[in-house]
Amino acid sequence: MIPFLILVFLIALLVYKFLQHPKFGKAPSGERLTAIQHSPQYKNRKFENQNFTPDLAEGASFVGVLFEFFFKKVARKIPTDLIPSIKTNLKELSTNEDILVWFGHSSYFIQLEGKRLLIDPVFSGNASPIPGTTKSFKGSDIYTVDDLPEIDYLLITHDHYDHLDYETILKLKPKTKKIITALGVGSHFEFWGFPAASIIEKDWYSKIELDENLTLHTAPSRHFSGRSFKRCNTLWTSFILETKDFKMYLGGDSGYDSHFAEIGAKYGPFDIALIDNGQYNEKWKYIHNMPEDVIKAMKDLKAKRVFPVHSSKFALSLHAWDEPLIRVTELNSKSETPIPLITPMIGETVELKNENQEFKQWWKGVS
Repeated sequence: MIPFLILVFLIALLVYKFLQHPKFGKAPSGERLTAIQHSPQYKNRKFENQNFTPDLAEGASFVGVLFEFFFKKVARKIPTDLIPSIKTNLKELSTNEDILVWFGHSSYFIQLEGKRLLIDPVFSGNASPIPGTTKSFKGSDIYTVDDLPEIDYLLITHDHYDHLDYETILKLKPKTKKIITALGVGSHFEFWGFPAASIIEKDWYSKIELDENLTLHTAPSRHFSGRSFKRCNTLWTSFILETKDFKMYLGGDSGYDSHFAEIGAKYGPFDIALIDNGQYNEKWKYIHNMPEDVIKAMKDLKAKRVFPVHSSKFALSLHAWDEPLIRVTELNSKSETPIPLITPMIGETVELKNENQEFKQWWKGVS
């Protein structure tokens, strides 16, 4: 009995020491926590979605999900070939070009109205706090922080590891002017040495004037947050990026709900909408869109073109790596009113204001 207790104690000690690593960030406190407590989204000592959002769908359990992930034999197709990509020289782009470059999953670079924005960058090759457990697919990590120019605005939708990557953020510190994120997430950045004056934290339905030609709005999504055992102590958000003649929806992670129609009515129509489409499962359909939900969401948002993201870099679910793009493409083509899809390779330049730009279905033939 004593050896067993000693073993349990040692394991608990190791876990405790591991959780002290700065990558886990820091929970909001002091004035930041006071501001959070005044948010309409903060109830019962945590942030909540607009509508009731269970972690798992009816009939599912955490034990069952864990068993399926680790023990059940599932045909979890991972690419053996290199993910196709193009290396665009971001430092040599003229600031007059309005473009987007995708880095896989939900990370991308936007240049609009002479401003450079970086959204949810993950360049460490891993989407987990445990090294080597959630590796990026071969060929999907052709970019590093060194390839980026100076960033005017770093946008973070929420603090999950596949959107807020500690190693990447530290390397970005010398070239990032301002950080814009949701309530509470700034606590991680201050803990990691970023000056408080460079951090802008906002609740949903906030407006930020980036300059006279560029405005950013925050809006709801249906998700959750947390970097350790404590969940939902920081807020998750989507963004709307707007100029005088152009509007983008930057969705972040979300399950389907009424907020898409509300955002479409309040801010739409959108020239481009980036919508969560990947790492889904029927068992957690309330916090990640199923492909059928993406079709509904794009219509709710009144989007003219849609970029399905959150795929092609990490395996965070049990579906085949290329299933999200295959299914959303097929469903969209069968829709009564198909909407043009933006499906670039990693690194390919998307011309934001060119509605006629065409894209190949690059995932075909990749095994």
